[in-house]
Amino acid sequence: MGVSTAASFGLAILCCLLVFSGLQMYKNQLGSTRLMTLVAGYIASWLFIFMITALNNLENIVFGKGFQARVIPEVVLCMVLACSAAGMVHRVSITVCFLCSLAGLYYINKMGQSSAAPVVPSVTGSKKKK
Repeated sequence: MGVSTAASFGLAILCCLLVFSGLQMYKNQLGSTRLMTLVAGYIASWLFIFMITALNNLENIVFGKGFQARVIPEVVLCMVLACSAAGMVHRVSITVCFLCSLAGLYYINKMGQSSAAPVVPSVTGSKKKK
């Protein structure tokens, strides 16, 4: 059971703000070692996931149900913003953020296709004897 579109939008915006502020608050610790720069990129990829969720929910509220996020304006904008946030921590985090965001986008697309797939009823042919 999911929440409404407006509630999902609010939760996604709140998560965006929390993740971004956490990246900025712990910028020095996240950029200190190699492992932590990878962790910062992974955390920034969650920022991408929350941003694309918030943007798609906003579009559904404004334009109506069934409006889907497109690759060029929405996904690229959210990817640039998330990678910019990762770049504020460390340069290596940009690459990790990009790769993890692509993986997340793949699985979000896969989940969306499986949940929105039309149900095709199985047709059993009944033959009449003459």
